[in-house]
Amino acid sequence: MTTHTPLTRAKEQIHGDEEAGSELKLGEFQNVSSLTLSETKEVLTAVFNHRREQGKFKVPDNEVVTKTQQYLEVFSRFKQRESVQAVERILALQTDLVAFEKSQLGTLCCDTADEAKVLIPSIEGKKSDEDLQELLDEITKLRQFV
Repeated sequence: MTTHTPLTRAKEQIHGDEEAGSELKLGEFQNVSSLTLSETKEVLTAVFNHRREQGKFKVPDNEVVTKTQQYLEVFSRFKQRESVQAVERILALQTDLVAFEKSQLGTLCCDTADEAKVLIPSIEGKKSDEDLQELLDEITKLRQFV
């Protein structure tokens, strides 16, 4: 019987302590700021526009940057700067949630409180279903469905 050499190497197992389950375990990212995809798109756009205007700094032009911009264009839920800022203000008022949970709510744009609790398990018990639904409805009003 002949044995063949594997064509790929074994996938390295990562043993970090990061987990976004019912209890947030974000390791070194536990207490850091977090952005929604829409905010990330705004930041990158502003940085690249500034670099173009100044002419001093080269705007990265590679596959990673291009694919990142395409991804953000597709998955950013809020396309207008005013909407992005309004969502940010709404989420900033949610003092019972941590930055990661806020950015997830602003990125995922869940329709129902149950959906939000399934996708972001750590918010379970932090808000009543009614309060969470009210927050989600407020965020949804700012979306442009194009």
